[in-house]
Amino acid sequence: MSVRRLAEASLQPASFAFNRANAAAAKQWIKKYPKGREQSAIIPLLMLAQEQEGWVTKAAIEAISDMLGMPYIRGLEVATFYTQYQLNPVGSRAHIQVCGTTPCMLRGSEALMDVCRSKIHHDQFHTNDKGTLSWEEVECLGACVNAPMVMIFKDTYEDLTPERLAEIIDLYDAGKGTTVKSGPQNGRITSEPASGLTTLKSEKAILKATRDRETRAATKAAKEAAPAADVAAPVPPAAAPAPAPVAPSNASKPKTDAVETSSALKSPSATKVAPAAEKAASVAAPLHSAANANKAEPQVEDVSKQRKGSKNKAEPASAFKAPEAKVKPAKAAAEAAKPSPGNGSRPTGKKPV
Repeated sequence: MSVRRLAEASLQPASFAFNRANAAAAKQWIKKYPKGREQSAIIPLLMLAQEQEGWVTKAAIEAISDMLGMPYIRGLEVATFYTQYQLNPVGSRAHIQVCGTTPCMLRGSEALMDVCRSKIHHDQFHTNDKGTLSWEEVECLGACVNAPMVMIFKDTYEDLTPERLAEIIDLYDAGKGTTVKSGPQNGRITSEPASGLTTLKSEKAILKATRDRETRAATKAAKEAAPAADVAAPVPPAAAPAPAPVAPSNASKPKTDAVETSSALKSPSATKVAPAAEKAASVAAPLHSAANANKAEPQVEDVSKQRKGSKNKAEPASAFKAPEAKVKPAKAAAEAAKPSPGNGSRPTGKKPV
């Protein structure tokens, strides 16, 4: 991200004040924010100042900061962060923003920038000799389907060719920018295909009012045709009685005495089965055998491996032991057999006679 700085002091005006219309609009913007959060209105207020002066001046930042009761540094942070604010003077009649993101670049945005370099200035953010036009390269402006495109003030001009952009620049330079129609410049409407619509050509499929009108018309025609059809049609013979509904089959359900599969427990159930009868019809569970339960497949039994762990489990290294318990048994017996330092003839641990 490039560093954004304020314009030189020689270009800065001495003061700033909103005109009557923008002052009223600023008050309306401030009212939209809750009490204590009025400083959030600095973004729309800076845009009002830019629309009035053409760019955001240091005096405008300070005046708006005073209006919102916020330090100047907070206002400078907002103005220098967002690229939508122009911090240097731009063209008095048009500031052209050329989209240079991938879709527009693939469709020829470099050629549009060459037109701006030749007709306005070689470098961005510089005005032409008369001070009426300036240009810059920007990121995506949201009309990728109609690439390449430029934005002038709040209007977008899409589906551009270098020749068409040159004509638009000349019209703005002559003060006739309002005569230029915004949007696609190749004749198509919004973002539809250049050859015209290929789908949704009829509103019948998308308008509910049209569908409802057709439904009412079809219903009315059916009602009018119903009496004539009754007169012409012969009397049908007596209809045969409808077959009784077939109950769902339980053939695939397992026969067990589990509660989930018992037909007597269905609610409501027309079948009443005694528990003894249900259990007699059930498949008995296999008898438990500890020997069989602990026996694996022959392939597993043939594998040579230890099935039982060691009885003497190693103590964890972090277990606490007294210092004397840490001595090995053989070393402890040798230490006990040594004579006491106090009496050379008396073994350690024995009382004197």
